[in-house]
Amino acid sequence: MTLLQQLQEDLKTAMKQRDAETLQTIRGIISAVKNKQIDSSEELDDDGVQKVIATLSKQLKDALKDFETAGREDLIEKTTKEIALLESFLPKQLSDSQIEEIAKKVIDKVGTENFGLLMGAVVKEVAGQAEGNRVREILQKLIG
Repeated sequence: MTLLQQLQEDLKTAMKQRDAETLQTIRGIISAVKNKQIDSSEELDDDGVQKVIATLSKQLKDALKDFETAGREDLIEKTTKEIALLESFLPKQLSDSQIEEIAKKVIDKVGTENFGLLMGAVVKEVAGQAEGNRVREILQKLIG
């Protein structure tokens, strides 16, 4: 079962359970995936769908920071739940120590201090299992 099919099944389940928050979030994901498919004129595979979900998650995390700054407790709770649901469809995130281990291997393999090359190689290795900001911070700590 593809990730998009899983989303559609979860949508049906949320409808049957009358879970409005989950329903709204999954509808948003499916809508964003369909928009991406229209833009690219091709069907998205599971990796493409995960990239769309990761983008939505990142947007919500940015919004969450703003809500926390503004003290909007109602929106903080709602957004936190949405982020948790989105992340349930993404691969398990690597820990900082795992990212650091991968980064060290890449540094040894590439053999350069060029941050751009290293960053690209490490991001390719972690393949959606870590946010770029976390990778950047760890890489800067290692070569800094």
